[in-house]
Amino acid sequence: MPAGMGVRNLLLSNADPDWASHTLGVFICLNCSGFHRNIPQISKVKSVRLDEWDSVQVEFMASSGNNAAKVKYESKIPPFYYKPTFSDCPLLREQWIRAKYERKEFIYIEKQEPYSAGYREGFLWKRGRDNGQFLSRKFVLSEREGALKYYNKNDAKEPKAIMKIEHLNATFQPAKIGNPHGLQITYLKDNSTRNIFVYHEDGKEIVDWFNAVRAARFHYLKVAFPGASDVDLVPKLTRNYLKEGYMEKTGPKQTEGFKKRWFTMDDRRLMYFKDPLDAFARGEVFIGSKEHSYKVLEGLPPSTQGNHWQHGITIVTPDRKFLFACETESDQMEWISTFQKVITRPMLPQEYAGLP
Repeated sequence: MPAGMGVRNLLLSNADPDWASHTLGVFICLNCSGFHRNIPQISKVKSVRLDEWDSVQVEFMASSGNNAAKVKYESKIPPFYYKPTFSDCPLLREQWIRAKYERKEFIYIEKQEPYSAGYREGFLWKRGRDNGQFLSRKFVLSEREGALKYYNKNDAKEPKAIMKIEHLNATFQPAKIGNPHGLQITYLKDNSTRNIFVYHEDGKEIVDWFNAVRAARFHYLKVAFPGASDVDLVPKLTRNYLKEGYMEKTGPKQTEGFKKRWFTMDDRRLMYFKDPLDAFARGEVFIGSKEHSYKVLEGLPPSTQGNHWQHGITIVTPDRKFLFACETESDQMEWISTFQKVITRPMLPQEYAGLP
């Protein structure tokens, strides 16, 4: 039997990947094979189907495998460290592979210091709120002070903003920001959500910042909820938005014209912005559960006028109806599906503060 057939017979997972690193002894998907090729000194990639395999390589694959590699290379992952999935941005997936195999961060704990020390400072490119230009700004994250701060000048004594770890979120948004390393940070300012957009030229640096924020959030929540398990806390460290995109909306009287706005569904808060990179939302709608008389309907009331887009959505709350219109039917169906998932999810005790 050809050696290549021996490799095929080793495939045990449902994913049935067609690529393998014959120096690490792991099977990988097509997307990850590209990241592995970026570290040729560590990982040499072959096609399971198309390339020739010699007996030594086949024997090594047989004696290794993904489970053995996981035991070796993932033995000391901090609970807060973000493990990306196939749907995450390329930066997170590549840096996960580099951290695991190239830098061996989860074998040697001392290599985790950049994001686990409880303190981090450095410079990030931050987008200006008014002019849209990215300028270098000093950022300081301190678990002891419970805050992330940034300074407009290197020698400034007072920070331009203080972002409490309690209300901090970070999510990678490369397409929206227009940079493959783009990170959106949100926090509360005067009870309103404030967005800032940053990046760093070095992929490791920005991912280390992201995981440092997660570490700070993890340690804050461990103190705030001493009885909670790591499994309960980890999903609360950072969150990706459920959906974003353009819709049209009208005002509470439903007599004003419809205006195109950028919408972000963040947990139960539907926020809308004039521009995707606005610092502050123009407004937000709390989406409760069906037990509290929230529901979503396809279409708009028959008397509705002024919408340019024809694919309507009506959200019914205890106080009023909110009317939206989407450009395409597929957009409409995706938004309705997102709203339905939120509405059918039971409310948590801490979410009742958002009820009208």
